Formats: sequence, C-alpha cells, structure tokens
Amino acid sequence: MGDTRTLTLIAGDVTEVAADVEGDRVWVAADDLPAAGWELKPVGLCRGETCVPTTLHPGLVGDDGRVDLARLAAVGDDLLVLDPDERVAVLGPSAHARAATLRSGQAPAVTLPDLDGTPVVVAGRRGRKTVVVAFASWCGCAYELPGWQALHDELADQGFGVVAVAIDEDADAVLPFADGITYPVLIDRDRAFAEAYALTNVPTVVWIDEDGGLVRGQDVAFPTDTFREFHRVDSTDHLDGIRHWVRTGSLPDGDAVDTYVPDDDEQCAHLQYRLALHLWRAGRRDAARRHFDRAAALAPLDFTVRRAVLPLQGKDPFLGEEFLELWAEWDAAGRPYYGKPS
Repeated sequence: MGDTRTLTLIAGDVTEVAADVEGDRVWVAADDLPAAGWELKPVGLCRGETCVPTTLHPGLVGDDGRVDLARLAAVGDDLLVLDPDERVAVLGPSAHARAATLRSGQAPAVTLPDLDGTPVVVAGRRGRKTVVVAFASWCGCAYELPGWQALHDELADQGFGVVAVAIDEDADAVLPFADGITYPVLIDRDRAFAEAYALTNVPTVVWIDEDGGLVRGQDVAFPTDTFREFHRVDSTDHLDGIRHWVRTGSLPDGDAVDTYVPDDDEQCAHLQYRLALHLWRAGRRDAARRHFDRAAALAPLDFTVRRAVLPLQGKDPFLGEEFLELWAEWDAAGRPYYGKPS
C-alpha cells in the first residue's frame, strides 16, 4: 500500500485517523474503526447489533488487517465523501438509510447546543407535543420567532411547546432574533439536524409527539402572514392544525403530510456541504469552494445549500444576485417545497 498519513474523518464527531488513500479506497487500521462507528470482531465488522461477515466481502479487509473504509461505507448503507488532496472525509447515511430512519415513525435523535452552549436533545421533550421550527438568520423567517412564541404561550398549559433550530454558522447572528423568546433556540452549526431531517428549505416545521414520534413530516410553514405576499403560504391552516393536534391528539382530516426523504444526490450534497464547512473553518477556502459548488450542483434547489453559503462568502442572502438567481430557478420549477410545487 501507499503512504499512510493522517486523515480527518467526520462521522458525527471529528476524528484524526491514520489512513492510506489509494484512488477511491481508504485503508484504516481496525483500531480506528470506532471513529466510523464500526468494530472488527471475530464474527466480522459490527455496528451495534449488525455484523457483516468479512468472508462475504473479499477485499474489504487487507492482508495487513486494515479495512477499506470506502467499501465498508457501501456495505453498511453509508456514503463516504472524500477529498484525497485535503485528507478529509465525511461518512454519513445513504439516502436509503436516511429514508428508513425518517419513515420509521420515530423522530431522529439529535442533540444541539442552545444559545448558552447547553446541550439539548431536540426530540427529547417527553410528555409534551413539540413543534420544531428550523430557521436561519439568512432567512426572513428569523423575524417570525415571536409568532411562534405566541403559539407557544397560547398552548403551553395544554402540554405543548416550540423548539427553534437555527441552521447557522454563527450563534451571534441568531442572538438578536431570539431576544424575548422563552422557548429553546438551538444552533445547528454542524448540520446535524438539517441532515438528519433532510432539510431543503427554511422555515421547516416538524411535529413530534409526547413519545418522540414523528407525527407530521417536513413542511414549510409560517406563524403569521407578514411575508405572505412573498412566499404565498397561508399561516391559518397550519396553525389551526397544530391547535387541533394539541387538543385532540390527532391530525385534522386531510392534514397528513408525507415525510420527505432525500434522493442519492441530495444526501450526497449534504455530506459535501459538511466537508466544505470543515475546510472553510480551517481556512482552506479554495478547497471549500469546490465542495460547496459540488453540493450546489447535486442539489440545485436546496436553499440550505445554495442560500446558506452566501453569508459565509460575504454575499447578500436576501437581495444579492446569487440569491435572486436561485429564487428565479426555484420559482420557475413551481416553488417545490420538499419535492412538491407550492
């Protein structure tokens, strides 16, 4: 094998491992597999209760005992996005695996820091019905947190609460919008929530019940009609639907929303974006731009990819040329919120 050097592996946590990269193969020592969530045991390669017999996959383990992480990703229904020159890789679920999680009926477990840095489990508010609202400082929806506060206050004594998740790089950019907000406001700096819930736009709203069940899939919704002329989404039906759910425990007739699941390109785009973020933070801006561009090419109508990168690059995410171009493309495509024209 070739030259073994340090590789930054992003698989939830960021870990440095020794790896030998040969084309699209990434060889790592068995001792480093826990960083990717795997362990080499006598029965095979195991992740939790799932084990893959190495005898069924020749070439997965080399003669020297090292494991091909790229091939293991494919066997384990994962995706590995690699920049061999920058020695950075991101490992995450495939579109198939993400779809299975989202369709399981359980809200994906994600822990994020609040504005004070305290970790909060997003779907962990057991005993309360919860609406999770994903927003961003680069979206006009950030100005509507007080509207969600009004709903939170209205239904708080009926076992209901709101949690807001900011898809933002900088918590300081979120602070002004959270002034006067009493429900949790969390920061999704590393895209854990955005990726786990397959976000493509903000504001995105999901409903989670008292037992952590995902009751209503991703939908774009607003608590007021302040910007209705711009986004053309009426707030009334969604808010009334929440009230009905809180008071009766059931969805209103005809209100079911299918949980949106990503395709292969969209899932890969999210991992490309995560890789780009790591490079951007490390000051490797040219390499980061390549991966931002790859993410945009894979998911051209994903606002959490194409619009979210604009403030990082010092561009206007509201009236800038790049945003207006994205908006025109999205409008021409029928304003497809989660795969559906609005």
